[in-house]
Order: sequence, then C-alpha cells, then structure tokens
Amino acid sequence: MDIRKTVTFEEEIAVENGTRLSPPLRRVAVGAVLKNPLANKPVGTDLAPLIDLSVKIGELLTKKALTLLGDPKQLRAYSKAALVGTAGDLEHGAAMIHARIGMAMRGTIQRGRVLIPGNAKIAGPGAHIDMIFGPIDEGWDLDAMDTMPIMVADSPRSDEILLVVGYMTGPRPHARSKGPDQKDVDALLKSFS
Repeated sequence: MDIRKTVTFEEEIAVENGTRLSPPLRRVAVGAVLKNPLANKPVGTDLAPLIDLSVKIGELLTKKALTLLGDPKQLRAYSKAALVGTAGDLEHGAAMIHARIGMAMRGTIQRGRVLIPGNAKIAGPGAHIDMIFGPIDEGWDLDAMDTMPIMVADSPRSDEILLVVGYMTGPRPHARSKGPDQKDVDALLKSFS
C-alpha cells in the first residue's frame, strides 16, 4: 500500500437548531490518500489491484474509525467515497468503493445487512466529496440517511486516490421525516401485479 497520508474528520453535534441532542450525534470519516497504481493506464486495464487495495485499506480505515467511535453496536449508518485524481478514471473510484470494500467494512464492524452508499468522482486537490450515509441494518431506516462533506486541501493529486469510509452513531438531528417501511413498499409493488 502506497499511502501518502491518512486523514480523520470527526463531528459531534451537541445542539442543533437550539435544541440539545441526547446523546450527541457523532459522525466520523477516515480517509487514505494513496498512489493510484492505474493512473495514466489505458481504459480496460484490469482493476484487480485497486479492488485488492480497497479491501486492505477499508479494514484499516474502519479500525481507525472504531478507535474514535467505540463499540460498533452503537453505529447506525455508514458510507464510503473515493476522489480520483485527474490521471485516473472514474471506474478506478468505482472499483475501490463498489467491488469489495463493503465486505471489509462489514467484517470489521461485524454488522451491515444493507447496501453501503458510495460516491466517487474525478477531481483535483481541494475538491470536496459528500459522504452519503445510509442505514447499517434496516434498509428503510430513513432517519439514518445523512451527508457529511469531506475535503483534503492537497489531494487527490493527479496520480492519487482519496478513499474514505464513514460511520454515524444516530439519526440526523431532529429526524422526523418518516417514510414508508418495507411492508408499505412490498404492498405497493404487489399492487402492480
């Protein structure tokens, strides 16, 4: 792993819109700025090196996040994202966040029945990316859906990738926009037959 640096973003929201949250909402994102082994390579090059890296780095970053957040049973939402430098390809980011990193994240927290939202884009140093949080175990836990913007001033350089994993301990502050549950969706889909 050719990691230039790791970065940590941590938010603890104690008061939102004048009301104290109990307990405070905690969001943590941990990222690694790494050399893109496929930078400047032709389209069609095998993505396996990036997929393999994502598994190792996903486990490393999740362990770092857990040192800040503690017991994985407290987690309510998770996320993953990749910023690919301009000498890379959008599919490099997709390979890092979609192919296998989710299994490394789940294996480390020993949870995670639901798809982990992911976001990838090509950008230069100082660009931001939104961590899109989604629920860990209950797919229709809409109150666990949230975002957190991430930016690292000097990355990604053209031949780098910023790979980030994120975790959140609770619902959005004052979440109350209840949506359908799985039974409602199933009933709607059944009505189409």
